[in-house]
Amino acid sequence: MKEQPLRTTVIGSYPFPGWLEFACQNLDQFGEADREELIEDAVAVAIHDQLEAGLDVITDGEQTRLDFNLSFYGFLEGIELESAPPRRFGPPGHDQRGRHQVVGELRAPRGLGTVRDFERLQRLAGAASATRNAPAGITLKVSVPGPYTLSGRLIPNQRYPDRYSLTGALLPIVRDELMALVRAGCREICVDEPSMSCYAHREDPERLVDIFNRTVDPIYRRCRLSTHLCFGNFKGRAVGPRRYAPMFPAFHDLLADELHVEMAGREFAELEIIGEIARKKDVAVGIIDVKSYHIETAAEVVGRVRACLKHAPADRLSFAPDCGLSQTARWAAKQKLKNMVEGVKSVRRETGCGQ
Repeated sequence: MKEQPLRTTVIGSYPFPGWLEFACQNLDQFGEADREELIEDAVAVAIHDQLEAGLDVITDGEQTRLDFNLSFYGFLEGIELESAPPRRFGPPGHDQRGRHQVVGELRAPRGLGTVRDFERLQRLAGAASATRNAPAGITLKVSVPGPYTLSGRLIPNQRYPDRYSLTGALLPIVRDELMALVRAGCREICVDEPSMSCYAHREDPERLVDIFNRTVDPIYRRCRLSTHLCFGNFKGRAVGPRRYAPMFPAFHDLLADELHVEMAGREFAELEIIGEIARKKDVAVGIIDVKSYHIETAAEVVGRVRACLKHAPADRLSFAPDCGLSQTARWAAKQKLKNMVEGVKSVRRETGCGQ
């Protein structure tokens, strides 16, 4: 179990500052030193906002990535990157995003870049905490997309004739990256496999569990390991039926210490599932809707936390936004996080948890 009952956490991504969005669209005008400065400043901003909100667990906001996973394709050999998405005007669909041709054996001789990201997070978070006199015990988390999710943006070919064969080729690449993170001292990792939860209704959930478990087996029990059961959040849109029933009971066998479930944007449908999960694992409950610009008040958060406590014990519960915050305006993300932390702390005080 985690050390802090009713802890507050995030999934991984955080909004890009406007200047970083502009810079990403004009990178050819920046030198190598300029780009490194951009990254350092953006990560420092994300850390600042999370520490200011008072979170127990923070990330680097995935400020070095495009979306939560797109930048990882730049580390892969054996693919030809899509030069332009198939749709440039009008609302894009999930199936109208760019996909990459596979032209050779899939390899990542340089790794996927997350170790460097983690070391930067360690350094900048340490400096920020010391400057702000932040409370001791802030946990640093790194999120890494899993092989099944990464395979979804690749086009099968003769060598890899379907999504599962692509997944099989990516699996050891992701597994090696996870092992490298643990060796670097990372103590909390979220393996993001949203495609598993998005498509569990039409795929074999036991096969998906086997893929996940083979990916994480070398690091299970060597760090705190979680996964995020999401329904998609591209441009604030889901991609599959937003129901957890098709995933269970198979997903109870995931080798993870904590499962994160999306609840706020679904009006807390299937909330009882957290009680079932809590029999074997910790559960992080999404109590902030990242797809809505309604700013949840601290009082609303208190009511949501109390509702969760009717199904699962405090020492099994964490609280977070439904998904990553990259698709949410920064002003809203900041206030949502502050109110989430304030509400959870109120319940801690009234229940005596973690005091």
